[in-house]
Amino acid sequence: MLRNDTIASGVLVCGEVRGNKIHSVTLELIGKARELADKKNTEVSCLLCYCTLGDDVNKLFKYGADKVIVVQNPSLEFFNQEIFAKAVSHVITSFVPEIVLAPATTAGRTYLPAVAAMVHTGLTADCTELDIDEASGLLLQTRPAIGGNVMATIKTPDHVPQMATVRPKTFRVPAAAERCGEVIYYDAPADVFSSRIENLSMESSGADDVNIQDRDVVVAGGKGLRRPENFKILEELAQLLDGGIGASRPTVEAKWMPYRHQVGLSGKVVSPKLYFAIGISGAVQHLAGMQTSQKIVAVNKDPDAPIFKVSDVALCGDLMDIVPMLIDRIKREERI
Repeated sequence: MLRNDTIASGVLVCGEVRGNKIHSVTLELIGKARELADKKNTEVSCLLCYCTLGDDVNKLFKYGADKVIVVQNPSLEFFNQEIFAKAVSHVITSFVPEIVLAPATTAGRTYLPAVAAMVHTGLTADCTELDIDEASGLLLQTRPAIGGNVMATIKTPDHVPQMATVRPKTFRVPAAAERCGEVIYYDAPADVFSSRIENLSMESSGADDVNIQDRDVVVAGGKGLRRPENFKILEELAQLLDGGIGASRPTVEAKWMPYRHQVGLSGKVVSPKLYFAIGISGAVQHLAGMQTSQKIVAVNKDPDAPIFKVSDVALCGDLMDIVPMLIDRIKREERI
């Protein structure tokens, strides 16, 4: 627990390691942390907890980190929320960062609330934007509220650190630059690595087989498709572009598509090079899940559809006419 009068400084990113590799969400958060730290004239640290690692931690400096804090122990081979929570809270207590950012992944959502309780501070989950208040210097943490119908901006003025989690793909990975920094191998006490939880086994859920967050192209459909069978035409377009299939919340709730394809506040956040929004009106809940895409192509018969306001290419008309024409044109280009 940190005292309220503790002098805190710096931004700490809780990195994530999967399959002995540094997950890309770590780089996304470091890039955003760098922006926040520059506004406060402070430094960025990244915490990595792992058993073994195949990546070079020095690459994190290229994306904006000044320090990398490493906690390495055999007990970290498999995810154990109790050990992770104790390790992270111990590092926070020792280094006293002013701001802590972490990914809103399955792991992050599991252990970060416990960390917040251990260091007696608040936690704003699933943020879609982060900034620094010019007047107070506090972290502005923006997240959806009331079922995604409003966006709330939250401050944590009375306790440190100010903690927030962010979904993968909310921020883009920054361009790498030649930078160097300091690697600190942190020696945590032995009781940090003891746990009442015993891992018996691990197995894949199969969801990673259709991870649209890793695709450069996502073709997403909404209720404008009119019937679930019409997703087949989107699948043909996606296959031609080596893309993945996304879906709006109403189509998932109608059982047209499995939940793992859902894009939006209650689904996945994607940031592909090219995003097709086909038959999707563009509710704020959906926009929050895809508006960081590099290029957005929208197909909708309603000229006033909100999706057109964020689109780079707006195709107004019946999708059952437009999408087949797109498919035919791509096929003809491939034959040339």
